[in-house]
Amino acid sequence: MKVLNIPNTLTMIRIIIIPVLITAIIYNRYLYALVLFVAAALTDMLDGLIARLTNQKTPLGTFLDPLADKFLLVSSFIIFSVNGWIPKWFTIIVISRDIIVVIGCFLLYMVTNTLKVEPVFLGKAAIALQLFILAFVLLKINVTSLPPVHNIFFMISAAITAISGLQYIYKGLRLTNAHT
Repeated sequence: MKVLNIPNTLTMIRIIIIPVLITAIIYNRYLYALVLFVAAALTDMLDGLIARLTNQKTPLGTFLDPLADKFLLVSSFIIFSVNGWIPKWFTIIVISRDIIVVIGCFLLYMVTNTLKVEPVFLGKAAIALQLFILAFVLLKINVTSLPPVHNIFFMISAAITAISGLQYIYKGLRLTNAHT
């Protein structure tokens, strides 16, 4: 199986986009930031889809894709929060869930010597909603006539994020119990 295939290349492009995106935001190049963010979000959607459709799933892609997601989301949430574009409590919930999932994966590996964590639907829904909210915030910065993101969307996304975190904890505990 080729490691340098289209899905893995898209994932690597997403990783390369992240520091450029953050730099664009720092230097108030919000239109560039919007284009970069949308490109990163599209690579996230396309890499997995292409990997499944063309049977090009690789261990590298399985590792890099969620890592690229975490880098994109965590760095975006931090800079958006610091700039006051999204509520800090929302950033805390999203990053806390990611930290809990990563620590859980590490502990699961330590207990079972395997790391086969399948994404849950709510986890994918949470990431999709988070990406949409962040993209809309960047769009709003560029098109000031748009309405701001209503707090209900932050609350819904936070709830889905938290519930998906609980789902991952539950799945991890079940996998751990199956190996004891």
